[in-house]
Formats: sequence, structure tokens, C-alpha cells
Amino acid sequence: MGDTVKAKKQKKNWFKGLKAEFSKIIWPDRQSLTKETVAVLAVSVLLGVIIAVVDLIVRFGIEFIVK
Repeated sequence: MGDTVKAKKQKKNWFKGLKAEFSKIIWPDRQSLTKETVAVLAVSVLLGVIIAVVDLIVRFGIEFIVK
């Protein structure tokens, strides 16, 4: 029975620690969040285009070699 009481105390302490850690978080403001989101989207699209172009070149190169 002592184990269950100890487990409950550990859970309470864990939640207290979790709450303390969440209070330390510094959330970005809207302007910086928008800038970072646009940057991530732009880099993702650019990388997708680069991969598509390389894939197209490799595909045509392999078809040329095979024929």
C-alpha cells in the first residue's frame, strides 16, 4: 500500500516539475513566428523544386543511356 502512495506523490511532483518547465518557455511573438514560417515554407518549396529538377535530369539521362 505504501508503494501506491509513493507513486501518487511522484506523479504530483512530476506534474509540478512539468508546470515549472512550461512556465520557463519563451514563446515567439507573431512577427518573428510569421518570418520563420515564411522562411521554412520558402526553403521547403525551393528544395522541392531542386529535387524535382535533379530527378528529371537523372531520369532523362538514364533513358538516353538505355536507348
